[in-house]
Amino acid sequence: MGLNLVQAWTHAKKTLEDAGLAGPVIDARLLVEAAAEATRTDIVTDPYRALSPQQEATLADYLARRVKREPVSHILGRKGFWKIMLNVNRDVLTPRPDTETVVDVILKQTPEHRAFSILDLGVGSGAILLAILAERPAAKGLGVDVSEEALAVARDNAAHLGLAGRVALLRGDWTEGLADANFDVVVSNPPYIASEVLETLEPEVRDWEPRLALEGGADGLDAYRRLAPEILRVLKPGGIFAVEIGYDQKDAVEALFREAGAADVRTIRDLADRDRVVAGSKNPLETGA
Repeated sequence: MGLNLVQAWTHAKKTLEDAGLAGPVIDARLLVEAAAEATRTDIVTDPYRALSPQQEATLADYLARRVKREPVSHILGRKGFWKIMLNVNRDVLTPRPDTETVVDVILKQTPEHRAFSILDLGVGSGAILLAILAERPAAKGLGVDVSEEALAVARDNAAHLGLAGRVALLRGDWTEGLADANFDVVVSNPPYIASEVLETLEPEVRDWEPRLALEGGADGLDAYRRLAPEILRVLKPGGIFAVEIGYDQKDAVEALFREAGAADVRTIRDLADRDRVVAGSKNPLETGA
């Protein structure tokens, strides 16, 4: 094709637009940057830099895969989340900006140099847990997931972020086998999509992301029914929790946590002004079982 950087970006945008894909401008830029080993600054300051034949071939492959609705995160094998870069693949959910709300909620309640323990249930790629630990150098965390493949991704991410020494990763069924009153903070982004809704999702999610991390049962609430009492069990008195929810699940999930005995239960909206995180605490006067 004999393309330079700006031509490559224009070609990529048109290819994705013609395929009817949402967000073609950002996707095109990310794919061009990766294929051409360029930065956003390079595209602006050196727009006429030529791509090598190999770089053009790589871009063509990337675009063909994206047109087939493979997520950009899978094509590139990575995704930015909060202030960190994570490796991702088909074994884990691609971390989304919505989920950063969980990180924000916890960071606002934990002073930077406080030592505390954090449990991430359904840790996946490690996005939530590692983003928090990266900002809280005295904290230590445990990530639990039923998928050994997901845990392998989380281990890689912890290692390349230099956080492996402060993270333990365990294959398990939610809180099964964990001791009472053992954590200061518990977070989770559980599966919360109703079974009948799964087939209506965008192909990037429906066809490429693990069903185990998406499907929440007939009404999407199965995980919360189990997690609400269990999160309160493993939290220390005075401990805090934050769980991601679907946009229409606020009342139901708040009720489950109140029924389990949680205090200060509230819902926080994300940057798109949708209900996104139910948070609360364990009564500091409780002494545990």
